[in-house]
Amino acid sequence: MNKIFWENPYQTTLTTKVASVDGNNVVFEDTIAYSFAGGQESDKAWVNGIPILGSTMQNKLIIYTLPEEHGLHVGDTVEMIIDWPRRYKLMRLHFTAELILEIVTQKYGFEKIGAHIAEDKARIDFLADTNISTYFDEILQQYNAIITRDLPIVKDYSDQDNQRRFWKIEGLAQVPCGGTHVNSTGEVGYVTLKRDKPGKGKERIEIRLVEPDTIVSA
Repeated sequence: MNKIFWENPYQTTLTTKVASVDGNNVVFEDTIAYSFAGGQESDKAWVNGIPILGSTMQNKLIIYTLPEEHGLHVGDTVEMIIDWPRRYKLMRLHFTAELILEIVTQKYGFEKIGAHIAEDKARIDFLADTNISTYFDEILQQYNAIITRDLPIVKDYSDQDNQRRFWKIEGLAQVPCGGTHVNSTGEVGYVTLKRDKPGKGKERIEIRLVEPDTIVSA
């Protein structure tokens, strides 16, 4: 299966063929529809106008769940479409979360214990006994400087046979990650941070994108 969301995460439509059908579980030869992994939620997508209800990753394949009466057969040519506004927010929030995580772990050494990237916000959970919001000004200062410089984000395979990928910003970090990412830090945009406390000895950072008309320069 060719995962085009890695090669070109900006592609919103795709003509492909049905590779296998097992009831309402369908595999396609190629795909642009990301399946939940690494904390990033799945894309909302349709095939020939039929909604994809869910998906699972098995080895190198993504198995998509369609409604029972989908009517697709092996060899059929189909048109796949993703919800682009949703994907674009997920792309930006995913990289935002990764960048905040790198700043926090490099500067303060807190251990990440969880993450989730949704359309409206991202969150990262850390093992920490201190109020993490006391560091928000320093975190945002470093984050905003990286965003303002509009640095290129390199995305590639570290192991193509096993489909392991990474992103890299020269001089900052190279991080294993199989999510979808934008091309530069300027495209990610500015954010707001909010503290939550999910449990004893744990701290959570919630991240939301700042709308363009409310951006304040770093």
